[in-house]
Amino acid sequence: MKAAIYPGQGQPIRIEHLPDPEPGPSDIVINVHRCGICGTDLAMTRGETWDYGPDAQFGHEYAGEIVALGRDVEGLTLGDRISVLPSGACGHCPGCAGGNHVMCRTGENAASGFAELARLPAELAVKLPSTLSMADGALIEPLAVSLYGVRQSRLQAGDDVLILGGGTVALYAIYWARRLGARRIVAMSRSDRRRELCLQMGADAFIPYSDNEVAESVEALGGSPHIVYECVGAEGMLMKSAMHAPLYGRVVSLGFCTRPDPLVPATAAYKCLNYQFLVGYEMRDFLYIADQMDKGHADPKVILTDTVPLTRLPETMEMLRGPNEETKIHVLPDLRG
Repeated sequence: MKAAIYPGQGQPIRIEHLPDPEPGPSDIVINVHRCGICGTDLAMTRGETWDYGPDAQFGHEYAGEIVALGRDVEGLTLGDRISVLPSGACGHCPGCAGGNHVMCRTGENAASGFAELARLPAELAVKLPSTLSMADGALIEPLAVSLYGVRQSRLQAGDDVLILGGGTVALYAIYWARRLGARRIVAMSRSDRRRELCLQMGADAFIPYSDNEVAESVEALGGSPHIVYECVGAEGMLMKSAMHAPLYGRVVSLGFCTRPDPLVPATAAYKCLNYQFLVGYEMRDFLYIADQMDKGHADPKVILTDTVPLTRLPETMEMLRGPNEETKIHVLPDLRG
């Protein structure tokens, strides 16, 4: 099979031929239909402190069709269409005690979606209802990131929120904040090009960054936000969050910045701000999304801007590192029998 390999230390991604995977007793093998390119993929292949390498397979937003079953697998059959929760959980460590698979340090890594075939523990498969497409299935993971973040933030019905960013995590944070009862939602990003997507996902207003952005946000919300969601993951965003948060306010960081991000502690302390840093999701988030995805106020697929074959993944990721107009790109491997 063909698969993407990241050699490590910032070296270019390669498409290699690997042996077809075989299922262990509790595993399945799937034909990968779609895998989304995530901002984390770009950050973790730059060759910095946080790095996928060496010689790592990767790709964690994926869906496919079961083509092989281990002898002990129950509840799944050949031909089932599934989404994948890409982080395994041992079930008995401190990380697992919180329910978040990504916090488990010993569970099997199933992030191998940039390939024609993928082997994974059957317990990480989430069957797709007949109403959902493979494109839907490959969006469940990023939807789960934002759902987990909004749930963990303790959003209350009637809260006003400010969401910083216009990428996938921000757009889906808007989606879930609207579904979970936010009163007013303001989206804020550096350029106007994400305005329509933010409004489609449920934002009441969109404000580009400017010297007057705090006053504009207060006017649009009718006051300061109860919660600021930082969904950019770039330097300067923790400080920007502190500027917008009110006294005793909450800042939820979902951006997963992999570089130092300066924050003047006195600025946050003088407002008694509560910063919450989150990553990951629970299995219940995947199951809820698979069950409810076609019942929301907006179609999550509207963020898809392009599809590319697996062979074009290396050049596509390099393109995404520079200025571009993309929101979410799905990689489509060449499918076989």
